[in-house]
Amino acid sequence: MMMLLGITSICCIAIAVVAFLAISFILLLQIFIYMTTGVCKSQKKMNGKTVIITGCTSGIGKETAFDLANRGARLIMACRNVAAAKNLKDQFVKETGNNNIIVKKLDLSSLKSVREFAEQINREENRLDVLIHNAGTAETFKKKTTDDGLEMTMATNQYGPFLLTHLLIDLMKQSAPSRIVVVASELYRLASLNLDNLNPTTTLPAYLYYVSKYANIVFTMELARRLKGTGVTANCLHPGLIDSGIWRNVPAPLSWGLQIIVKGFFKTPKQGAQTTIHLAVSDELDNVTGKYYLDCREYGLSQSIKNHTNAKKFWELSENIVQLKSTDPKI
Repeated sequence: MMMLLGITSICCIAIAVVAFLAISFILLLQIFIYMTTGVCKSQKKMNGKTVIITGCTSGIGKETAFDLANRGARLIMACRNVAAAKNLKDQFVKETGNNNIIVKKLDLSSLKSVREFAEQINREENRLDVLIHNAGTAETFKKKTTDDGLEMTMATNQYGPFLLTHLLIDLMKQSAPSRIVVVASELYRLASLNLDNLNPTTTLPAYLYYVSKYANIVFTMELARRLKGTGVTANCLHPGLIDSGIWRNVPAPLSWGLQIIVKGFFKTPKQGAQTTIHLAVSDELDNVTGKYYLDCREYGLSQSIKNHTNAKKFWELSENIVQLKSTDPKI
């Protein structure tokens, strides 16, 4: 009996020690994440500046939009869910006192929607200082194709923004100095870009999310080269791994363990928005173009993604994919 009690006590102590070490590790990791997370230190106001941000009803997009509205920008919320965006607009107006916020319908997976949105902006706006490509989608197993016959993830995350940039570029040149900010991801390192299959409708969308982020960076680097000397800069960023709605698309049982990781170790949306805000507003980014940022600091890219020949070919193929017209602005 005494032996059993002794063994039980030892087990209890062992469990307590393991629990203590686990909790200590998590707390130390949280402190490390907090200490190394970049923060936009710029206090710059954006009064008189017009900003478009896509996909801003939740996550880092919402936090970025709020920050820019709070700085006094004329904020154009370009969203697929107009009702949610309008509710958020009312919240922003109440909390920031900025009444210069408008909501526009934009579904980046639809080439028709992109064209309609751009036509509205070019007709109604007399300037565009910052264009933030924030919207993104991520599925795990559900293969989807758009009405244009494009794979959904690539259409939303890359081809829609590619077309939108072309259609708004003249307005941005007229407003120079102006900035284009692309939210990419370090997950690009898990992928490559197959120039022989840029519309991979049979590939698992979980992998295509990584491919779309790879494409975002290639697009940004080539965009910066083509815009050199125009006064329009283009930079991209990794916001960090964020506790955001994008993880809701991960099905059970994969989502069960993932949620523990997400809640314990990922950045909050407000923390994740800091680098986007930094690239959009900071004076130190004046004339800086063709760079990749993480935690508000320039960060290195893999050699493979810097291939200029591949970037040029990708660009030319993308023009055909988005059905660019001879009458559309060229970059």
